[in-house]
Amino acid sequence: MAELTLVGLRVLREVARQGSFSGAATALGYTQSAVSRQVASTEAAAGGALFERLPRGVRPTAAGEVLVRRADRVLGELDGALAELAGVRDRLAGRLVAAAFPTAAAVLLPRAIARLAARNPQLRVDLQEAATPVQLRRLRAGRIEVALIARGEGLPEVDLDGLHHEPVQVPRGPGIAVAADHRLAGHDVVDVAELAGETWVVGTGPAGEPQFGPWPGLERPRTGPEVRHWATRFGLVAAGLGITLVPGLAADSVPHDVRWLPVHDPAGVPDRSLRVVTAPSPSGAAAALVRTVHAEAARLLPR
Repeated sequence: MAELTLVGLRVLREVARQGSFSGAATALGYTQSAVSRQVASTEAAAGGALFERLPRGVRPTAAGEVLVRRADRVLGELDGALAELAGVRDRLAGRLVAAAFPTAAAVLLPRAIARLAARNPQLRVDLQEAATPVQLRRLRAGRIEVALIARGEGLPEVDLDGLHHEPVQVPRGPGIAVAADHRLAGHDVVDVAELAGETWVVGTGPAGEPQFGPWPGLERPRTGPEVRHWATRFGLVAAGLGITLVPGLAADSVPHDVRWLPVHDPAGVPDRSLRVVTAPSPSGAAAALVRTVHAEAARLLPR
């Protein structure tokens, strides 16, 4: 006794879509005789004609319409199962090490790692925080696979020869962090002129590592505490001991008692860019993380 087959159902569905055996043959890459044999076999299994032959082409009979409708469901479920199986086979496993400078390591890279890990539970991604020159040394030495670096005015020149690098769209420009009860905290945007007279909490660290000072271009800014770590910097801001410059990349990292505000400065700020760097032929896991970094950066963009 003839039985329904998946090939027969696919051919049946395509003949119904195309309205002819020849059209189905072209769409499926079969010969017309092969299509005719599959239709005949499916009709034998169904116990009757599934198509009505017309002067030009064919159309499903009542039985054909029933079987085409069911075939859509069956083949849709099968295609979904095959896609899911392919996803399982393509999941990444093992260990990947990525690095970023502190403000990129605060929000963007952790979110990208979390998103990648959710899709690939067998993949372990370790995050390192380091200045751009340190990241590149580690990348060339094979100690990390993905680096998020900063380039631009006021930053040391770096050698990217022999490495693959591409720009990442930065979600926001720089802004300031102020205490929740600061006089500027209620503003949506701060004009640069309103920063006059403020005390600035600034960064300090090893020689050669760029640090954030007062807002660029201010005349005789008043510098307050100098600290190395962002947690301390935010603590000083929250206590009302000053305000601090925070790149938009890290805006979502400020604690609940601190508010990040964009600054309107007609003179502009130093031109800097964010780049993701890998070896020339990155591993599958590294390439997947690069794609995820781009996706997360897009999600951070203001709507």
